[in-house]
Amino acid sequence: MRLYRGRYGRSMSSSDLRPASVEPFLRGVAWPAGNGVPYPRADPADATRLPADTWSTACLPVGVRLELTGDASAIEVEYETATDQLGHRGAGAGTGFAVWSDGRLVDEQPALLGRHHVRLGVGPGERNIVHLPEGMRPSILGLRAVDGTIAPAAAQPRWLAYGDSIAEGWIASGPAGAWPAIAARTHGLDVANLGYAGSARGEIVSAQHVASIAADVITISHGTNCWTRIPHSAEQMHANTIAFLRLVRAGHPGTPIIVVSPIVRPDGEATPNVLGATHAQIREAMEDATQVVIHSGDDRMTLIPGAAIVPAELLADGVHPGDAGHDALARVIGPIVAAAVSRVEVSRVEVSRVEVSRVEVSRAEPLQRP
Repeated sequence: MRLYRGRYGRSMSSSDLRPASVEPFLRGVAWPAGNGVPYPRADPADATRLPADTWSTACLPVGVRLELTGDASAIEVEYETATDQLGHRGAGAGTGFAVWSDGRLVDEQPALLGRHHVRLGVGPGERNIVHLPEGMRPSILGLRAVDGTIAPAAAQPRWLAYGDSIAEGWIASGPAGAWPAIAARTHGLDVANLGYAGSARGEIVSAQHVASIAADVITISHGTNCWTRIPHSAEQMHANTIAFLRLVRAGHPGTPIIVVSPIVRPDGEATPNVLGATHAQIREAMEDATQVVIHSGDDRMTLIPGAAIVPAELLADGVHPGDAGHDALARVIGPIVAAAVSRVEVSRVEVSRVEVSRVEVSRAEPLQRP
């Protein structure tokens, strides 16, 4: 049995990090435990090929949750959190447990540092979704029903959501408010959040990781960190996007892929980076590259232009959407993702403030997973 050095200095096996009794209830997980990380969001066996900033944020269990059904009035969760240092995002990174059922918040309880138990009320619906205190790096060690029984909720189509901090949820007021989480709850999808704050620049290694995981639908929504952080030229962005999309497509020949170009960023739209590309030009390069792939014969790829999805006044810090901005993203992108999974052909979709042309989603059968 492989051992990892635990977060409190003890040796831990992979089964300690991810107990078998909890595993059937987990959702949003794409890889097994590895490198001492219970819920890695990138391949831990390939971590050394990733940029350090990408692997660091991939160690946060963003989007990982419990999903259950049953007649219990409550559940008791045994957990262990590793930190109360929440970084730049603060409490919005997640400091408590939140239970959602039938589209409403049923219960919410704070998490404590270290190893503890928490009792959470659950709703009568067919599916209770328990969002975790992601920013505190929790491990779920046990789960039991109170006054009744529970069982893992039925499997749903898997959605891989690759992106940057906006896909990760910055700066919604909590994990349940990230646009992929909202869209997944609304449309009945098992989203694996591969949003990497401060990174996600379309790295080839990430494309290979996405290509390696079974999925029924994929979204790709990065770009703003290619204007700043690690500056790209427009030409570089164009070439990298084509390479990224082709690698992902090679691993998913029949899966719908939806590309969302960057949302508006007022400080960068007309401001060149050190390589001369404005944020608007980075967006245009990504959109043009996606069209190149589509027009080469990929009729299972869709482009959603991002510039008008989130009005500037909904950017809580001038870069990242607040709760209303994440809701806007979910309302625009969610129905298109859901339509792709349902294999519905749509010639034109108009949602909220965005008009998206040429939405042709896959007729392919969803991949079957064990």
